[in-house]
Amino acid sequence: MASSEQLKALLRSHLEGDEGRFLSIAMQVAAHEAKLGHGKLAEELRDMIDAAKSRGHLTGGGKLVPLNKPRGELAGLLSVSYPQTRLVEMILDDSVSMKLKRTIKEQRFFAKLKEHGLSPRRKLLFVGPPGTGKTMTAAALAGELGVPLFLVRLDALITKYMGETAAKLRQVFDAITEVRGIYFFDEFDAIGSQRGMANDVGEIRRVLNSFLQMIEQDQSHSVIIAATNHPDILDYALFRRFDDMIQYGLPNQEQVVAILKARLAGFHAKRFAWNKIAEHAAGLSHAEISRAADEAIKDSIIHDRDTVTQADLVRMLEERKLISGKLANNDSEPSSHDESSAR
Repeated sequence: MASSEQLKALLRSHLEGDEGRFLSIAMQVAAHEAKLGHGKLAEELRDMIDAAKSRGHLTGGGKLVPLNKPRGELAGLLSVSYPQTRLVEMILDDSVSMKLKRTIKEQRFFAKLKEHGLSPRRKLLFVGPPGTGKTMTAAALAGELGVPLFLVRLDALITKYMGETAAKLRQVFDAITEVRGIYFFDEFDAIGSQRGMANDVGEIRRVLNSFLQMIEQDQSHSVIIAATNHPDILDYALFRRFDDMIQYGLPNQEQVVAILKARLAGFHAKRFAWNKIAEHAAGLSHAEISRAADEAIKDSIIHDRDTVTQADLVRMLEERKLISGKLANNDSEPSSHDESSAR
């Protein structure tokens, strides 16, 4: 059953004639029902929404943009998913957790804030090393708010033809206005680097100027997230365009132990020297520690063991450190810019 807030938001958007928001909330209700296990009802609601749109019902911007899957040229620029991830599943610093919970609460009370002429936080900048939880956070925010997660595909967005990238970026911002969701720009430094740098080219400078203008003018109900591993090269003008900047770091010893315990649930022996094990994970990211734990579990399963041994876990952590060290050396090369696999 739809929540009271969703029902009120549905009625309010209908009375205000905001059909784009009405359909967006209706899709949120469908997603909520799916999460409750009401698959048939969720499917019927989505079919009704799609049928209404196919009969010519338009979103706020006057263009048909399906809420469940981008089509046409947008399909090449945005990939969509409906994450079930929740914030409670993540191991985060208290300051990061506080900022994210604040964002979620402000989003849920959007209408109440609007009545007082205020807007919720909805333009976020995530900074930190690869594998520290930036992408997972975007999924968790989508899961908490019951909205789709749209990953902006920079490989399709950025082209060598003058003006084409900015035109594609305009399409993305049109979708941001028309379809409420989490819009995630990963490796954002590809378009957000400082103007005037030695490797700066005219087209990317124009794209950055376009992005600055579009995000400044954006008044949608969507959440825009930009993530980067290199905040030091971002253009200074970008920072004031975001409502909040959230910094991610490598896990401390307590967090390492929490990650390992969660990942090895049901597979670890009772008498692990957790703090000693955590020492072998120093310098590894959340993703790398999780990967090491998974590798240790796989090894146990293959050898018909019910538990992971401490020696095996330490060995896998040391292997990840070796691999991580090699990757770090590669990343120092000027031509290397592919860190997405570490996320």
